[in-house]
Amino acid sequence: MNDPYAVLGVNPSASDDEIKRAYRDLVKKYHPDNYNNNPLADLAEAKMKEVNEAYDAIMKARTQGGYQSAGGYGGGRTANQGGGRYSNPTLLQVRQLIAQNNLAEAERILRGMPANNAEWYYLMGSIAYRKGWMDDARQNFWTAANMDPTNMEYRQAVNSMGMQARRGAYGGGDDLANLCTTLCCLNCLCNSCSG
Repeated sequence: MNDPYAVLGVNPSASDDEIKRAYRDLVKKYHPDNYNNNPLADLAEAKMKEVNEAYDAIMKARTQGGYQSAGGYGGGRTANQGGGRYSNPTLLQVRQLIAQNNLAEAERILRGMPANNAEWYYLMGSIAYRKGWMDDARQNFWTAANMDPTNMEYRQAVNSMGMQARRGAYGGGDDLANLCTTLCCLNCLCNSCSG
């Protein structure tokens, strides 16, 4: 499982109320009723499942006094093994900086580290994406997905880049929500022009 705090977009030090608020907001955003007869319904359903699992994991961990899996949510692998992203607090810090749109600091920290795992490439791709450097973003996402082919987050990033290239739409952000918003806006514009 991806880091449940990152899935909900909250800091691990967030209060229970902040976590519940973030969870409710994401449920509203990805609820299946919002995607009836929408080609993105499957992606929204997958995201909804991920959000529910993340919330359950956090709540379970908090009631049991912390999570007990080997190495945390990274499945016991170290950061150098290409999958234990969250065993490296620096990479988690970079994720948080990207979420805060502090791209310069996030990039500075990443460039000070060796590029030796999939998470490094994914985060560098996220920074490039937000800067609008689509070729760099695509290359970094592709490298991350090849280094850790079982990671759905990396695969979704590669797939979203492919969708954008086919549609010719490059929006800001690297998450599914921004892609969905862009596609919905395009759909509305197309419908208003044709009707």
